[in-house]
Amino acid sequence: MATKVYIVYHSVYGHVEKLAEEILKGAASVEGVEAKLWQVPEILSEEVLRKMKAPPRSEVPDISPKQLADADGFLFGFPARYGMMSAQFKVFFDATGSLWNKQTLAGKPAGFFFSTASQGSGQEETPFTSITQLVHHGMLFVPIGYTFGAGMFEMENVKGGSPYGSGTFGEHEIGEPSELELAQAFHQGKYFAEIAKKLKGSQ
Repeated sequence: MATKVYIVYHSVYGHVEKLAEEILKGAASVEGVEAKLWQVPEILSEEVLRKMKAPPRSEVPDISPKQLADADGFLFGFPARYGMMSAQFKVFFDATGSLWNKQTLAGKPAGFFFSTASQGSGQEETPFTSITQLVHHGMLFVPIGYTFGAGMFEMENVKGGSPYGSGTFGEHEIGEPSELELAQAFHQGKYFAEIAKKLKGSQ
């Protein structure tokens, strides 16, 4: 049976979504892996989103907590909010109590990708503070470390991401993931999918 990797994200202005799309390509490039994009439900009203000048949401389907049980591994993506995941994603995790109670997700691999508004606002801190969600579910955190090679040491241009996962910089409608950031996202998807496949094959 194929290894199912769910790429679950929250994106208001599209920065995280662009990373998710590239991660999907990377994961899908691994033979025997089925990768799928999901969004967590938006909790802000349409009126508030309009005032924030947020673009319309894409047609990627929303996921419910119980659907997590169907996957073999997860890459969770979100924008940073004061060094933590967005409230929308935290609300989603808060609704996984029934899965936690049965430890349904225990032993399954998971990783993070993220977007921050500036260089000092959490390319390491945001995923670091999010690991608690995985720990309580018994999930296995899979960082990318320095497996991206020379791209991890880019000094000539501003680049998001860290050993914790791929990332980008953006605020509101400003900014787009760079080619290097997209390449790192593809790498993360492929790297993670290979590990998820190995873990499933060892069971």
